[in-house]
Amino acid sequence: MGSLGLGITLRAPVEGDFPAYERLMASPRSRGMGGPYDTKAAWGMFCHDLACWTLFGHGALMIDLRTSGECLGQVGISHGPLFPEKELGWLLYASAEGFGYATEAAEALRDWSARALGLIGLVSYIAPDNGASIKVAERLGATLDPKAPRHDPDDLVYRHRPGGSARCA
Repeated sequence: MGSLGLGITLRAPVEGDFPAYERLMASPRSRGMGGPYDTKAAWGMFCHDLACWTLFGHGALMIDLRTSGECLGQVGISHGPLFPEKELGWLLYASAEGFGYATEAAEALRDWSARALGLIGLVSYIAPDNGASIKVAERLGATLDPKAPRHDPDDLVYRHRPGGSARCA
Protein backbone atom coordinates (compact mmCIF):
# COMPACT_ATOMS: atom_id res chain seq x y z
CA MET A 1 0.00 0.00 0.00
CA GLY A 2 2.97 2.26 0.32
CA SER A 3 3.53 5.42 2.31
CA LEU A 4 0.76 7.24 4.12
CA GLY A 5 0.41 10.73 5.62
CA LEU A 6 1.70 10.24 9.19
CA GLY A 7 4.98 8.84 7.99
CA ILE A 8 3.92 5.20 7.98
CA THR A 9 4.13 2.51 5.35
CA LEU A 10 2.04 -0.63 5.04
CA ARG A 11 3.79 -3.78 3.84
CA ALA A 12 3.43 -7.53 3.72
CA PRO A 13 4.42 -9.43 6.88
CA VAL A 14 7.68 -11.36 6.89
CA GLU A 15 8.99 -14.04 9.24
CA GLY A 16 11.14 -11.46 11.01
CA ASP A 17 7.97 -9.70 12.23
CA PHE A 18 6.95 -12.71 14.31
CA PRO A 19 9.09 -12.16 17.45
CA ALA A 20 7.49 -8.77 18.25
CA TYR A 21 4.04 -10.13 17.33
CA GLU A 22 4.61 -13.14 19.58
CA ARG A 23 5.65 -10.91 22.51
CA LEU A 24 2.45 -8.88 22.16
CA MET A 25 0.31 -12.01 21.94
CA ALA A 26 1.99 -13.48 25.05
CA SER A 27 1.38 -10.30 27.04
CA PRO A 28 -1.69 -9.12 28.96
CA ARG A 29 -2.25 -6.62 26.11
CA SER A 30 -3.68 -9.51 24.06
CA ARG A 31 -6.56 -10.21 26.50
CA GLY A 32 -9.03 -8.37 24.26
CA MET A 33 -8.12 -10.80 21.49
CA GLY A 34 -8.58 -13.89 23.65
CA GLY A 35 -4.98 -14.06 24.90
CA PRO A 36 -2.43 -14.29 26.26
CA TYR A 37 -1.27 -16.92 23.78
CA ASP A 38 1.63 -19.37 23.74
CA THR A 39 4.07 -19.49 20.80
CA LYS A 40 2.12 -22.17 18.93
CA ALA A 41 -1.16 -20.26 19.07
CA ALA A 42 0.51 -16.94 18.20
CA TRP A 43 2.20 -18.57 15.19
CA GLY A 44 -1.17 -19.94 14.04
CA MET A 45 -2.71 -16.48 14.24
CA PHE A 46 0.24 -14.91 12.41
CA CYS A 47 -0.06 -17.53 9.65
CA HIS A 48 -3.84 -17.00 9.48
CA ASP A 49 -3.21 -13.34 8.75
CA LEU A 50 -0.97 -14.32 5.84
CA ALA A 51 -3.25 -17.09 4.56
CA CYS A 52 -6.16 -14.67 4.26
CA TRP A 53 -4.39 -13.03 1.31
CA THR A 54 -4.39 -16.30 -0.65
CA LEU A 55 -7.85 -17.41 0.46
CA PHE A 56 -9.76 -14.13 0.32
CA GLY A 57 -7.59 -11.49 -1.42
CA HIS A 58 -7.09 -9.52 1.80
CA GLY A 59 -5.26 -10.07 5.06
CA ALA A 60 -2.77 -8.40 7.37
CA LEU A 61 -0.19 -5.72 6.65
CA MET A 62 2.55 -4.52 8.94
CA ILE A 63 2.71 -0.84 9.85
CA ASP A 64 6.23 0.60 9.59
CA LEU A 65 7.54 4.01 10.55
CA ARG A 66 8.81 5.36 7.23
CA THR A 67 11.82 7.24 8.65
CA SER A 68 13.34 4.33 10.58
CA GLY A 69 11.63 1.20 9.25
CA GLU A 70 10.57 0.33 12.82
CA CYS A 71 7.56 -1.99 12.83
CA LEU A 72 4.77 -0.36 14.85
CA GLY A 73 2.14 -3.09 14.63
CA GLN A 74 -0.36 -4.57 12.22
CA VAL A 75 -3.61 -3.78 10.46
CA GLY A 76 -5.67 -6.35 8.63
CA ILE A 77 -8.91 -7.72 7.34
CA SER A 78 -9.62 -11.14 8.80
CA HIS A 79 -12.13 -13.71 7.72
CA GLY A 80 -12.81 -17.37 8.22
CA PRO A 81 -14.64 -19.54 10.72
CA LEU A 82 -13.70 -17.39 13.72
CA PHE A 83 -15.21 -14.24 12.23
CA PRO A 84 -18.95 -14.02 11.48
CA GLU A 85 -18.18 -11.06 9.18
CA LYS A 86 -15.02 -9.66 7.62
CA GLU A 87 -13.19 -7.84 10.39
CA LEU A 88 -11.05 -4.73 10.10
CA GLY A 89 -8.61 -5.05 12.97
CA TRP A 90 -5.45 -3.38 14.23
CA LEU A 91 -2.84 -3.86 16.87
CA LEU A 92 -0.03 -1.56 17.87
CA TYR A 93 3.01 -2.24 19.96
CA ALA A 94 2.92 -0.17 23.17
CA SER A 95 5.54 2.36 22.03
CA ALA A 96 3.43 3.26 18.97
CA GLU A 97 0.14 4.07 20.70
CA GLY A 98 -1.28 7.58 20.78
CA PHE A 99 0.15 8.90 17.49
CA GLY A 100 -2.75 8.14 15.12
CA TYR A 101 -0.98 5.26 13.36
CA ALA A 102 -3.77 2.71 13.86
CA THR A 103 -6.40 5.14 12.61
CA GLU A 104 -4.44 6.04 9.49
CA ALA A 105 -3.52 2.45 8.67
CA ALA A 106 -7.07 1.17 9.21
CA GLU A 107 -8.55 3.99 7.15
CA ALA A 108 -6.20 3.22 4.26
CA LEU A 109 -6.92 -0.52 4.33
CA ARG A 110 -10.68 0.01 4.73
CA ASP A 111 -10.85 2.40 1.79
CA TRP A 112 -8.54 0.25 -0.38
CA SER A 113 -10.66 -2.85 0.29
CA ALA A 114 -13.81 -0.98 -0.76
CA ARG A 115 -12.24 0.29 -3.99
CA ALA A 116 -10.24 -2.80 -4.96
CA LEU A 117 -12.40 -5.61 -3.60
CA GLY A 118 -15.84 -4.09 -3.16
CA LEU A 119 -15.81 -4.86 0.58
CA ILE A 120 -18.50 -2.73 2.16
CA GLY A 121 -19.59 -2.98 5.80
CA LEU A 122 -16.50 -4.35 7.50
CA VAL A 123 -16.80 -4.71 11.26
CA SER A 124 -14.39 -4.45 14.18
CA TYR A 125 -14.82 -6.75 17.18
CA ILE A 126 -13.59 -4.87 20.25
CA ALA A 127 -13.42 -5.87 23.91
CA PRO A 128 -15.53 -3.43 25.93
CA ASP A 129 -12.56 -2.41 28.12
CA ASN A 130 -10.35 -1.56 25.11
CA GLY A 131 -10.93 2.19 25.12
CA ALA A 132 -8.08 2.91 22.71
CA SER A 133 -9.54 0.67 19.99
CA ILE A 134 -13.03 2.03 20.57
CA LYS A 135 -11.65 5.53 19.96
CA VAL A 136 -9.96 4.36 16.74
CA ALA A 137 -13.23 2.83 15.49
CA GLU A 138 -15.12 6.01 16.31
CA ARG A 139 -12.48 8.21 14.61
CA LEU A 140 -12.96 6.01 11.55
CA GLY A 141 -16.67 6.82 11.61
CA ALA A 142 -17.71 3.30 12.61
CA THR A 143 -20.94 2.93 14.54
CA LEU A 144 -21.85 0.47 17.25
CA ASP A 145 -24.01 -2.39 15.96
CA PRO A 146 -25.44 -4.22 18.99
CA LYS A 147 -27.35 -6.70 16.79
CA ALA A 148 -24.32 -7.87 14.79
CA PRO A 149 -23.28 -11.52 15.14
CA ARG A 150 -20.14 -12.21 17.16
CA HIS A 151 -18.28 -15.20 18.55
CA ASP A 152 -17.56 -13.54 21.88
CA PRO A 153 -20.86 -12.29 23.33
CA ASP A 154 -19.00 -9.60 25.30
CA ASP A 155 -17.41 -8.00 22.22
CA LEU A 156 -18.64 -4.68 20.94
CA VAL A 157 -19.15 -4.67 17.18
CA TYR A 158 -18.42 -1.48 15.26
CA ARG A 159 -19.61 -1.30 11.65
CA HIS A 160 -17.49 0.62 9.13
CA ARG A 161 -18.39 2.29 5.90
CA PRO A 162 -15.90 3.26 3.20
CA GLY A 163 -14.94 6.90 3.27
CA GLY A 164 -16.14 7.27 6.88
CA SER A 165 -14.46 10.07 8.74
CA ALA A 166 -10.99 9.57 10.15
CA ARG A 167 -10.23 13.20 10.74
CA CYS A 168 -12.30 14.07 13.79
CA ALA A 169 -10.69 14.06 17.23
